[in-house]
Amino acid sequence: MEGEVSLRGFLEELEKSKKLLKFKKPVDPNLEIARILKENDGKVVLFENVKNSKYRVVGGVCSSRENFALALGVKKDELLLKISDAINNPKEPEIVEKGACQEVVEEDIDLSEIPILTHSSGDMGPYITSGIFIAKDPEYGINADYHRASPTSKDKLVARICQRDLYKYIERCKGELEIAICIGIHPSVSLAAAISTGIQVNELAIANSLKPLRLVKCKTLNLCVPENSEIVLEGIITKERHDEGPFVDITGTQDIVRKEPVIKINCITHRKNPIYQALLPAYSEHRLLMGMPREPVIYNEVNKVCRCKNVILTNGGCSWLHGIVQIKKRNSDDGKRAIEAAFRGHESMKHVVIVDDDIDIHDPEEIEWAIATRVQADKDVIMKKGKGSSLDPSAEEDRMTCKVGIDATIPWDKDRKKFERVDLGK
Repeated sequence: MEGEVSLRGFLEELEKSKKLLKFKKPVDPNLEIARILKENDGKVVLFENVKNSKYRVVGGVCSSRENFALALGVKKDELLLKISDAINNPKEPEIVEKGACQEVVEEDIDLSEIPILTHSSGDMGPYITSGIFIAKDPEYGINADYHRASPTSKDKLVARICQRDLYKYIERCKGELEIAICIGIHPSVSLAAAISTGIQVNELAIANSLKPLRLVKCKTLNLCVPENSEIVLEGIITKERHDEGPFVDITGTQDIVRKEPVIKINCITHRKNPIYQALLPAYSEHRLLMGMPREPVIYNEVNKVCRCKNVILTNGGCSWLHGIVQIKKRNSDDGKRAIEAAFRGHESMKHVVIVDDDIDIHDPEEIEWAIATRVQADKDVIMKKGKGSSLDPSAEEDRMTCKVGIDATIPWDKDRKKFERVDLGK
């Protein structure tokens, strides 16, 4: 349906803007699609002829800030404030009686019919990487977030449940937990599901604040899902455990093998002519969905101590370990205070650079120039031991790491003109 807030609606927008790359020749979900997505990183690619499958496959939907801006109807430089406003002003979605995601209902489960990609020859096997897991807790309410999952049989998956809200839900129920896995959704829902601000926050309400969202009740579960999802897997997280991994992590390095929960799938619903959404691990889409939702959290924290103008988690830092914070300096210690606040806003961050508002934080050369011309390490660099990220292979086993903050703002007690770039030709 043209104009609908769905994956299909967004693909139509991209096609009108000539930003959708279509592959019509037969492609194999075993390694070949992943290779093509890697070669076209940053582009949205629709595979219309997938070998041995009735599904189409799309990848790269969330692989650029420009795509998020288009999906949310804002300019690229307005994304930070748009996301921050949605976090601060969530709106509960409307629940409707019928949803496009239930046009086809399959009770005879065979996960092998879905073209789940195998991304690397070193992987455990095919992996669902774009699945949004929706669950409910009697006290904390609805949670929606990402977890990877790999089929172990026709009707079972093993999922890597990271230690976020869903992990706590499973601990609290001490047993089986209803779970709906949604695949193929609008970027507003993708973005909201990647936001983590507190266990009592309903990420679907944040999604509805970003863009209107309607939910429909599952066929076999007491859960509601985005009604325009392409595919919904309805199931139960069981007490059974299975080896999970190896699989590539956001850093591009191989994750370890763990014992993780098994999910029994009882029902699959999907749209007619369904589209399976792929998400290439360790590349632009993965990194943006990890990093962008943390940027407004850092922004809000830094704003408590000084005037914050912008924040990015850099691509080179895996959109997780390295941050750049732009401030409007008003006091001599604003740079140092911004460093401490940024680390509070994102505890996994390893290195952060604070710059003035005359520096383009999206330009790595300008960041390096600010460090080269405005920093004296003995005065402007802070080093401290702290808890880092499990994604950092150089961190110690208990995640302890050396965190570094660089105040690359103009020294308060110096003549500002000495540090400003001359505007040639004017």
